[in-house]
Amino acid sequence: MLTNTRNPWFFSVLLLILSYYVACFSAAGDTLSAAESLSVSESLVSQGSIFELGFFKPGTSSNIYLGIWYKNFDVKVKDISIVWVANRENPLTQPSSSRLELSEDGNLILLDRSSKKPFWSTNLAFPMSNSTEAIIGDDGNFVLRDKYNVSTIFWESFDHPTDTLLPGGKLRIDKITGKSKQLISWKNSEDPAPGMFSFGLDPNEGSQYILEWNRSQSYWSSGIWNGRFFNLAPEMTQNSIFNYSFVSNENESYFSYSLNNNTFIPSRFVINFSGMIQQQMWLAGHCIWNIFWFQPRQKSNVYALCGAFGMSHENVSNPCQCLQGFEPFSVQDTKLNDWSGGCVRKSPLQCEDSMNTNGERDWFLKKSNVRLPVNSKANLTGSATTCELACMKKCSCAAYAYNSSSGCMIWEGALLNLQQLSDGGEAGQDIYLRLSASEHRSTSLQGNKWKVWVIVCVLLPATALLSWLCICFLSKGKAKPKGEKDSSNDLRLFDFSAEIHAINDGSNTKDCLKKRGKKDVELPLFSYESVSAATNNFSDANKLGEGGFGPVYKGKLLKGQEIAVKMLSKRSGQGLEEFRNEITLIAKLQHRNLVRLLGCCIELDENILIYEYMPNKSLDFFLFDPTKKQMLDWRARFHIIEGVAQGLLYLHQYSRVRIIQRSKTQ
Repeated sequence: MLTNTRNPWFFSVLLLILSYYVACFSAAGDTLSAAESLSVSESLVSQGSIFELGFFKPGTSSNIYLGIWYKNFDVKVKDISIVWVANRENPLTQPSSSRLELSEDGNLILLDRSSKKPFWSTNLAFPMSNSTEAIIGDDGNFVLRDKYNVSTIFWESFDHPTDTLLPGGKLRIDKITGKSKQLISWKNSEDPAPGMFSFGLDPNEGSQYILEWNRSQSYWSSGIWNGRFFNLAPEMTQNSIFNYSFVSNENESYFSYSLNNNTFIPSRFVINFSGMIQQQMWLAGHCIWNIFWFQPRQKSNVYALCGAFGMSHENVSNPCQCLQGFEPFSVQDTKLNDWSGGCVRKSPLQCEDSMNTNGERDWFLKKSNVRLPVNSKANLTGSATTCELACMKKCSCAAYAYNSSSGCMIWEGALLNLQQLSDGGEAGQDIYLRLSASEHRSTSLQGNKWKVWVIVCVLLPATALLSWLCICFLSKGKAKPKGEKDSSNDLRLFDFSAEIHAINDGSNTKDCLKKRGKKDVELPLFSYESVSAATNNFSDANKLGEGGFGPVYKGKLLKGQEIAVKMLSKRSGQGLEEFRNEITLIAKLQHRNLVRLLGCCIELDENILIYEYMPNKSLDFFLFDPTKKQMLDWRARFHIIEGVAQGLLYLHQYSRVRIIQRSKTQ
């Protein structure tokens, strides 16, 4: 009896002790101290709640990484706000046992219970006191310092950038040690491992920066610094928001930037996994990164954009595809627009296949109007025939080209930078691609099938004509009801001035989701071809920005009206149901102070929304620009506030659907 009465008291005290123990040895706030650890479910938040350090899983990946990101972004996809990754080459896999802590020698270490060796460490060899602490600052810099002398910095994340340079960071070279810092792209949107592209100071010209492929092949240079910007990047001065600087002295050279007038707007300078550098600023009202400038101006100028035996196409959103006779090295990677693995042959060449005893020879496929690959070798032959024979004699020869001015050129090994040019533009050349005999048989079979179809069509013209006459007779006099249109409209020819009136009146009968079984939304449906034409084939020059849902492009109709085209990204995590919900909701919200949804496109596995274009951009564009904000006098500001209030009143009181506003920045 005595034992039973004491047990509840004993366990209550034990529970309090354990709770105190956990509180003492778990990280909190912005600082990680000795004897504390940071688990997968915990994070450090900077004092001003601007940045957060913790663990994340990119996209659909199950790998776990320690990183830093902008906090409080009102989007579903955290990946787009990540600015630094610690263990990008060595991901964790066990969420229950992974942790960040300070070792006995003062280093930061990332551990997993299944491994005795750290997955990542600051790895400082010089002696440090056992009073180190790590803190995440409001500038996004993660610092390892002396707890009792905070000015003593042992290590900082700004000295070890990944793909992003934040305001105040330095992309530098230490002239004393010779060590340089580079921005290195992610492998793809779901893998932060080092990709093929990098950006850093040119070792041969100390006052300019270069973009490189595979840390070896330069394909763009900034030009030298002229005191305000780099000569080959004049776009840097097209706005007054960012202040750039380049410093070179006897100890170091570095490039850095800041925001003018000490304003805070989430921004970043990043190299993406497509090999382009971009200066971005976050537009909270639109939940996208607004791209201020980027280089190179054309994706086709990125070296080996489509990898080995891949061909790039101009002015399309997905520019890469494998050449005939080849297939992606990794289908999964190419779905994420990662073409670093390139393409591989479907069938080996005769000279590569020791089992080939039927004597069938390789053959050459002609590809016309192309920009030739790099790294060709000249061959002194007198004609196209001898050029072909010279290539056939070498098993390593993958292609050849011949013209009267350049003579014979052959390519050995992988083909890189092969580009299909568009008609009416730059004059291209012909190249002859070497393929196996089995690919020739496959091509011949396809040709024979086509001949059979032609013969059938020729033998049965009377039947086809008779069928056509019958259809015409039966349909004669059956005109379409007034207002009925084709199932797919040409966006460029559409009259939105009349359509907006029809939407407001509820008289438009075209259903944007009719093909998908959704009948409660009344919007015009447009063809993918016409949407592509209106945006100049989704060209980078028309790109307005990109968010968690995907990119946004500016389009123009034949009558001159401008529109905004929002393309749902396949990596956004938003499925068909979410797409339906967005159309259903926005189509029912029609108010003069809300951006109108004008139509949509559902074709070729693409989900696209057509919006009213706002030529004055975001309010942020005026508020944080020292010059443009002068345009907003108090009368204009009052008018804007009144318009916002009217829109909110409509959403919460007078709209046909119930709206729950979860973000104060919407």
